[in-house]
Amino acid sequence: MPLTTLDPKTALVVIDLQKGVVALPTLPHPAAPVIERCAELAEAFRRHDLPVVLVNVAGGAPGRTEQARRAGTLPPDWADLIPEIARQPQDRLVTKRTWGAFMHTDLDAQLRSLDITQIVLCGIATSIGVESTARQAYELGYNVTLAVDAMTDLNTDAHQNSLTRIFPRLGETGSTREVLDLLERTRT
Repeated sequence: MPLTTLDPKTALVVIDLQKGVVALPTLPHPAAPVIERCAELAEAFRRHDLPVVLVNVAGGAPGRTEQARRAGTLPPDWADLIPEIARQPQDRLVTKRTWGAFMHTDLDAQLRSLDITQIVLCGIATSIGVESTARQAYELGYNVTLAVDAMTDLNTDAHQNSLTRIFPRLGETGSTREVLDLLERTRT
């Protein structure tokens, strides 16, 4: 579904733009342009006095998986947000320990306290943190918008599956430019 509107109470949620994640090899798109687009979205939301939520991951859900998990100790700065996102004092930080940003965090409570009805999502990785957060937001009743050129993945097929099969069922998809244009039209 193409972008139709941004609710008056919309927040930007930026997924896992942290040193450890952006250093991973991304396949569909290099991380640098994705980071630039996420930063552009964050700047625009701040300029319009709309909330920016910066999410990082500092752990993983327990349980067995068939795919091997990263072994060893992570570097001490692995979960630190990258400087390009230019965290501001009014930004909200949510640290998650699962794929989705709502599970076992206070993200829903923070958004509800601001009367947020819609979120715009961007970040890394499309099929993991972004998709899981989009699914949870949809299930919680938020209107979901996905800036699809402001995300990338570790796997091209997984990225494409999220964009073509999953996201259209969870919300509206569009480019960063489309989100920015809609933001300008609805806020002026």
